[in-house]
Amino acid sequence: MTTKQSRSLDDLVRRIADSLPEGVAQINNDVRRNLKEVISASLSRMDLVSREEFEVQSAVLARTREKLERLEAQVAALEKGGATGHGGADG
Repeated sequence: MTTKQSRSLDDLVRRIADSLPEGVAQINNDVRRNLKEVISASLSRMDLVSREEFEVQSAVLARTREKLERLEAQVAALEKGGATGHGGADG
C-alpha cells in the first residue's frame, strides 16, 4: 500500500472513529486499529487499481483511440480511392 493510500485509509478510519459515541472514546485506539485492519483487508480483497495505474491505462486508451481514428480515416480514404475505379485488380 502506498503512503498516499495509507494516509487516505488513516483519514477514513479517523473519521469513522471520531463519529462514534462518547462512551466508545475509551477504546478509541483499539477501535481505530481494528477498523483500519478490517477496511484494509476488505479493500485488498476487492479488485481495485491504484489511481496511478488508472491514469496510465487512461493515457494508453487515449493514444489507442487516436491511432484507431487515424487508421479509420486512412481506410476510408483508400476505400474512396478504390471506389473511383483506380488501382483495381480486375482493371
